[in-house]
Amino acid sequence: MSEQTVTFGVRGMTCANCSARVERTLGKTGGVADANVNLATERASVTFDPSVTDLKTMLQRVEKAGYHADEQTIELTVDGLTGRNGTERAEASLVALPGVLEAVAHAATGTVRVRWLPGVHTSDELVAALKTQGLTAEAPESTEDAGDRRQAAYERELKALRRDVWTAAGFTIPLLLIAMVPMLIPGAKPAIIDLVGRTPYWIAQLALTLPVMVGPARRFYRPGWQALRHGSPDMNSLVMIGASAAFAYSLVATFTPGVLPAGTVHVYYEASASIVTLILLGRLLEHRSKGRASDAIRQLLSLQADVAHVVRDGRVVDAPADEVQPGDMLEVRPGERLPVDGTVITGGSWVDESMLTGEPDPVAKAEGNEVTGGTLNTTGSLRMRADRVGADTALARIVRMVEDAQASKVPIQALADRVVGIFVPAVLAIGAVTFAAWLVWGPDPALTRALVATTSVLLIACPCAMGLATPISIMVGSGRAAELGVLFRRGEALQTLQAVSTVAIDKTGTLTEGKPSLTNVESVGPENGNDLLPLIASGEAKSEHPI
Repeated sequence: MSEQTVTFGVRGMTCANCSARVERTLGKTGGVADANVNLATERASVTFDPSVTDLKTMLQRVEKAGYHADEQTIELTVDGLTGRNGTERAEASLVALPGVLEAVAHAATGTVRVRWLPGVHTSDELVAALKTQGLTAEAPESTEDAGDRRQAAYERELKALRRDVWTAAGFTIPLLLIAMVPMLIPGAKPAIIDLVGRTPYWIAQLALTLPVMVGPARRFYRPGWQALRHGSPDMNSLVMIGASAAFAYSLVATFTPGVLPAGTVHVYYEASASIVTLILLGRLLEHRSKGRASDAIRQLLSLQADVAHVVRDGRVVDAPADEVQPGDMLEVRPGERLPVDGTVITGGSWVDESMLTGEPDPVAKAEGNEVTGGTLNTTGSLRMRADRVGADTALARIVRMVEDAQASKVPIQALADRVVGIFVPAVLAIGAVTFAAWLVWGPDPALTRALVATTSVLLIACPCAMGLATPISIMVGSGRAAELGVLFRRGEALQTLQAVSTVAIDKTGTLTEGKPSLTNVESVGPENGNDLLPLIASGEAKSEHPI
């Protein structure tokens, strides 16, 4: 059997070590020929031999590594689902699709519950698979497509990150004011300790630190501990170890100071809270960068028509554009976007195809001409036959090409991934050596200085920027190019572009602004051009001519 390639979302990755671990986990699975995991898009692309392994096995290994596939469960309503033979045919037709993990049919209720990867197949393709078995199915109206689900997940995560950042900052800022500002004023800190006592002063700092450690800091503790447990520490592990070391040392100094050597009784509550707050702020900025990089995809998708005027039994009825089937007869009115690719049956008009060609002048369309979904009908009414719908339209293929380019790995990223793979273990080793060196040879108080130095090593050594720089650059570059009408089939082209010294353009339309504009008015008579301009404008106001 030939190899299959599937692409699915992976949730829970927070740094380059995470994506590297998922990639290694998938790559070591028997039957997998190639695995590519992109941290910026949070998607995995796997090429595998289905005769050796299956998708369910790979997802179980991803789950065991501490991450989750972006799967969905929907319930399809099926007509004609009777008897054991009918349910078995329905289940078999769905499970045969690469992205379907499980299908359970119930003849009594006339439903099929499907667990699937929405990034691999759409709900319409599930319905079509049942149709091949003579079964008429209907997906729930609330089913979102993969793009909608990714956007909704992005918005939820952004909201949660903002909440955690504001929560952490709300406690950290007053903590810094009472812990650090007195150090800047000569004699202020001893005066405060004399006034309220050292222990109450430290307990006040603990009271402000504790909500940060038990709330927002959980983002680092859960994945960080899982990564350590699986023997592959990541950035979360570094934050967890660094913040915990400072917090635990402070707790000991506050409640059992006698166990510490003389001169080493100090607290670092503000360091623990600041670590969590600043790393969370960085993560929020990274997440917003990912969202902006995906704007180009959303802008392309916005060119799709939402509603189609379908001719049925001699009547024109409105239907969602994604429900149009090949062979349907559609009516397109002036000023509307064409919902799908097709052929003009009757009527004539001028169609703005600048989204495809870059040429500003609309193109005349008449009976027998092909038209493209997403282009704009400007003047007349058209009646067309739908030929290519859904994922087969030209616009859908363009969107898919831009997504593939954003998700692809360029050669320089392979080098970054190899460095990141050994980066965190190396940092932990350096941290251990740093602690030992300061403890043995450092000046008094040696333990305190060793702790501070080690925590600094763990927190400053952040591989997130290294792991995200290349994929974010590819996303932003290819996305911005798509907005300007330049499409990259592969992300590698962006890296290669740096060596280009000459660019050859094959048509002048590519170099224009995309629309004509008035540059000057010349009169052949005695009238002044400026006097003629209002008259010309008033005549043009009611015109539907392309220019």
